[in-house]
Amino acid sequence: MSGLRVVLFHLLIVSLGVSAELKPESWQAGIAKARITPQESMWLSGYGSRDKPSEGVRTELWAKALALASTNGVRGIVVTLDLVGVDRSLSQSIRTALEKATAVPAQHISLLCSHTHTGPVTGRNLGAMYFFGAEQAAKVSAYEPWLTTQVVAACKEAVAAMSPAKLSYAVGHATFGVNRRNNPEPLVEARRAGGTLAGPVDYEVPVLRISDAEAGIKGIVFGYACHATVLADFQFSGDYPGFAQLELERRFPGIVSMFAAGCGADINPLPRRTPELARRYGALLADATEAALQGVLTPIPPSLRIDARTIDLPFESVPTRGELEERSRSTDKYQAANARWLLAQLAEQKTLPRTYPYPISVWHLGDSLPWICLGGEVTVEYSLKLKAALGRPLWVSSYAHDVMAYIPSQKVWDEGGYEGAAAMVYYGLPSRWARGVESLILGSVQNTVGISQSTPK
Repeated sequence: MSGLRVVLFHLLIVSLGVSAELKPESWQAGIAKARITPQESMWLSGYGSRDKPSEGVRTELWAKALALASTNGVRGIVVTLDLVGVDRSLSQSIRTALEKATAVPAQHISLLCSHTHTGPVTGRNLGAMYFFGAEQAAKVSAYEPWLTTQVVAACKEAVAAMSPAKLSYAVGHATFGVNRRNNPEPLVEARRAGGTLAGPVDYEVPVLRISDAEAGIKGIVFGYACHATVLADFQFSGDYPGFAQLELERRFPGIVSMFAAGCGADINPLPRRTPELARRYGALLADATEAALQGVLTPIPPSLRIDARTIDLPFESVPTRGELEERSRSTDKYQAANARWLLAQLAEQKTLPRTYPYPISVWHLGDSLPWICLGGEVTVEYSLKLKAALGRPLWVSSYAHDVMAYIPSQKVWDEGGYEGAAAMVYYGLPSRWARGVESLILGSVQNTVGISQSTPK
């Protein structure tokens, strides 16, 4: 070989090497976690009946991060949080900090809350539900920047740990979730034994396996559509999702497991209210996840597209100042608190908004798995209708980005009740949603995912 040919050959090899570095042939993935358990006693979120702050820790609370980069150059971060929810302002603050720290666009960062009812009050989420004093209010305010710091630390570590990876997907099943609108709690065990439980449920357990180049498991993301409300005491804990993650990390040493809550706003884990049941449901969910991992997994090609948007959801009505002033004198303390909350907003902004900016994001993982992340507490029919319409694997998560209210299906809205109307008062909103929000949300998702608009009713 002539000297010129040798030089050209070596230049070709070097250029191929550089090209391979610039355009990896596989996913790049990193996964990490940071503790977010408050460092002092704080008011617990989720139940308005609590009358004192926390008393100890049953399980630690975590922020966990999965950083992904695809061969087409798109990067994103999924963050799971052992919290009942985050409000829009806190969500925007966290994602802005993450964009600055990691250079991942804020629109490519999904914040997913487990909705545990034994985590701390955060920001303005469910702000009209609580009646604590100045000391606890100061603790809630101080927790926000510390929480943000911990989330940023987890995400920076995940990004720094990114290395070649393989992604694959499977679905397990768990049956402890019960439609709480259709099954009185005292009757659940008898109905389950007799096979007569009523109402829609989603028993699927979607599972994402993140493996290294040698096929060893680096991390697991799994989901389930059911409220994290086994426990209602005064100890910090991740409830059954927390126990499920602990169990998976025990069974697969060295991994990080992450829980993404599904559309379980009208689904409860029943029976409930004991630590033993929380552990049991956690173990059942871990069993379902492990069974899926041991079955046939679908490889996910290393391409990624992330679509993020907000749509305006209209309220049914907006009260006048006079109506709010009258309601602020109500003997119903929650109605009065809601009115005071809205009067403060009115004083600051001069008018009350007639719509709310509702967040939707869709992660298109490869050509095989759309992962839809919906804000608020979404009822189960949303995921069931979307899965039926698409006719292929589809992952739907709820409690994403901004947990601002319940998001009822049209059927639940028509029926009313807690999820259909009454719960709005605790979120400090002016009224329930206007009729037709289901169509607005499903229409936006369907356009993004490419589903026919003739969604099953």
